[in-house]
Amino acid sequence: MSISSRARAHAAALLGTVVCLAAVAAQDMLPARRLLQSAATQAIDRGLRADGPVRAVRKGTDSYTRRANSSARYLPDSVIVKFRAGTSPATEAAIRALIQGRATPDLPYAPFDVVALDNGADPEAVAQRLSLQPDIEYAQPRYRVRPLFRPNDPLFSLQWNFPMLDMERAWDINRGASSSVVVAVLDSGLAYTNVSFDFTQNAPQLIDDVVFPALGTVRLPFAAAPELGAADRFVAPRDFIWDDTQPVDMDGHGTHVAGTIAQVTNNAAGVAGMAFNVRLMPVKVNDGFWDAYFRSPFIGTDDLVARGIRYAADNGANVINMSIGRDGPPAPVVQDAVVYAISKGAFVAVAASNEFLEGNPIPRFAEMAPQINGMVSVAAVGRDRLRAAYSGTGAFVEIAAPGGDSTRGGAPSMILQQTYDFSFTDTFLNGTLGFRAPRFDVLEYIYYEGTSMATAHVSGLAALLYQQGITKPAAIEAAMKRFATDLGTSGRDNDYGYGLINARSSLRGLGILR
Repeated sequence: MSISSRARAHAAALLGTVVCLAAVAAQDMLPARRLLQSAATQAIDRGLRADGPVRAVRKGTDSYTRRANSSARYLPDSVIVKFRAGTSPATEAAIRALIQGRATPDLPYAPFDVVALDNGADPEAVAQRLSLQPDIEYAQPRYRVRPLFRPNDPLFSLQWNFPMLDMERAWDINRGASSSVVVAVLDSGLAYTNVSFDFTQNAPQLIDDVVFPALGTVRLPFAAAPELGAADRFVAPRDFIWDDTQPVDMDGHGTHVAGTIAQVTNNAAGVAGMAFNVRLMPVKVNDGFWDAYFRSPFIGTDDLVARGIRYAADNGANVINMSIGRDGPPAPVVQDAVVYAISKGAFVAVAASNEFLEGNPIPRFAEMAPQINGMVSVAAVGRDRLRAAYSGTGAFVEIAAPGGDSTRGGAPSMILQQTYDFSFTDTFLNGTLGFRAPRFDVLEYIYYEGTSMATAHVSGLAALLYQQGITKPAAIEAAMKRFATDLGTSGRDNDYGYGLINARSSLRGLGILR
């Protein structure tokens, strides 16, 4: 993302667009960062950022509290019975004796009886037996009724994107997948660890046609985002930008994307994520402003993306999220890597394009998706289920998901997740006099929009489907398309592909576990 585009986003108080692969010139010097220490700092959580200034949010639960109870489908000691009109009390008593049952007190608003079973008989078998009696209108067990799973995260009410996908009922089928499923996030890194780095920059830097002053040697704190979970949740981290195993996020984009996929959920804090029990694999293949400023040894290029894809596949990723992209010539090295990853069993979701208003160029990573079973390209819709104004269109679009659209509803019509407080990270927007070292240990709940955000929803659904036993990438893609909600013109179209993903229908349609 260029500085100018970031400035426009901030000026509009919309806080977020997709970060594409940076076009910063390669550097010929060694990286100027040194790991100082682990556990250097703890995250500072500043609540919710909406339009205008930061607004603190009181932490706590919402009005819904789920009762702890047994997982039994019905009560074991009674059945519901409705006798036909005109059945005599003597006949009713004889039928109860037939099943060794006894009458219970009459209940208000109940034109039926509850018959107690004292002999340990199975209520389903008893009900089936009673249904054969001519004096019985119906009989059934007392099946347990449970409320839909609604997370108690206090900001869940602001996440319109999840009800749009029928997530509450989907979570009743699959409660957030499990730690056996690994989702690789190929992005700008993640706020996943508490560390500090020493960085050195003793010369002014020219970035996006702007000269930024030298900061000298600075110590930058990085903190794990509280809502992404404990340290043991992250597996096989890899940084291809700095060529090490510390893929810290120096932008905030990757952290936001990971939140939609797998934010810790139902913990009475913050927001929710789709597949909130999975493990995350941070793979940094995308550089941001500060990576460029401190002269990382590598920048985001096709070969780094290809290596990141192969790395994720070789290290056990079941789902690979690619909220990245570019236009220009085709990318055969990336396509070859995607085919390899799918052959290893990894499903791949890729962002379509954010550049419809800039001429709608062909996004080269998304372009390959229709030819590869097991890879899906994702367009974005707004809160009104219409194509987001920025979302690219074309034959490459296969599916749609919530990406937000601030042109129709402002910031609340975007996607809310936890990431960095940009007033501490984007000091390059403050002019020369306000330019200072960033901090990556202050976090907020911030609205983003883009096909990046849409892609994260598809990866979350893929993880849930994988947990259901649909482990072949092509089968995951087929399920999403088969049960999508058709939007736009009937059938597949260039705006929405096969339609808006429908989490519950996909989970019910294929492989229900319980």
